[in-house]
Amino acid sequence: MSPAAKGPVVAVSGLDDVIAAETVLSHVDGAAGRLIVRGHDLEQLAGKRSFEAVLGLLWQGFVSESVDEADIRARLGQARVAAFAAAAPVMPAVDGLSAVEALRLMLSALPDAATVPAHHLAVAAVPVFAAAIARRHRGLAPVAPDAGRGQADDMLRMIRGVSAPDAHVRALETYLVTVADHGLNASTFAARVIGSTRAGLVSAVVGGLCALKGPLHGGAPGPVLDMLDAIGNPANIRPWLEQALAGGERLMGFGHRIYRVRDPRADVLKAVAGELGRGDNRIGFAEAVEAAALDILRERKAGRTLDTNVEFYTALVLEALELPRESFTNVFAAGRVAGWTAHVLEQEKSGRMIRPQSRYVGPMPDQRDAA
Repeated sequence: MSPAAKGPVVAVSGLDDVIAAETVLSHVDGAAGRLIVRGHDLEQLAGKRSFEAVLGLLWQGFVSESVDEADIRARLGQARVAAFAAAAPVMPAVDGLSAVEALRLMLSALPDAATVPAHHLAVAAVPVFAAAIARRHRGLAPVAPDAGRGQADDMLRMIRGVSAPDAHVRALETYLVTVADHGLNASTFAARVIGSTRAGLVSAVVGGLCALKGPLHGGAPGPVLDMLDAIGNPANIRPWLEQALAGGERLMGFGHRIYRVRDPRADVLKAVAGELGRGDNRIGFAEAVEAAALDILRERKAGRTLDTNVEFYTALVLEALELPRESFTNVFAAGRVAGWTAHVLEQEKSGRMIRPQSRYVGPMPDQRDAA
């Protein structure tokens, strides 16, 4: 047995149930299907508080300036203008890249130290860059931000080129709040680790985005729509789902690593989808797919709890908002950057670098090598 194997370090695959940080920001109760953000259940915030108000809630105690909703709205508006100016020289380099790769490149071009505070610039830059990338991929010029608007309102306007209906602004705002923070998920943990080294907040946000890019984390909403496309029509729902499961495929938008009951974010976004479903979209069809999928999963996987997760209705909401499918991960990032920045600010307060141990299970050097 190697010396390392005798030590007190216990390896846990995937770090399940390992406590890596203490935080006041959010708590995910997977058994109860509950998400608490800074002392509030998600349902108390989503659809009732603005993105700026929730951002102030997350930043409270970690920044020196006012976290009043109106003050944050004004500062984010100014920061979006600064981010737009920084985008111009980088935009030609995004051609040929996917939307999330392009966002990664553009965020990487931002300085960690700038005239605009890093936490303002990072949160403001994501929607500005995401909108500019979406338009460039369609051969359109970017639209400059309007500093007087709220973040969700301005993001839709910068993507579309015209103001969005109030119902669409409310839907996007609810989405951004819903995904703003979610415990120590993979991208947030990555951002905290980078932040703990004092690399700088923008660098930490770039690291968070790199983790979010992975299909096991932030890349699932698009495949939900691919699944709906493949099913095609109501008559094909059950046969398609049964064939997919028989072939060992995963049904996109169902099951979660943490939640053992329904993901509370799914319920929030289903309500949003219901409001948007009055228009010309396929939300009614998706609800039929959801009902059939849950029925089949209960039959086929009786020993497991596989309920609807946030990605299923994220896909439907973002599609109903007429956002490009390839931009979904970037829109997710526009909400989650609130949590990334808050966690980095909290981690920097601790002054402690995150440095876990590993258990070595490889071969030991031959004694003759030491001679």
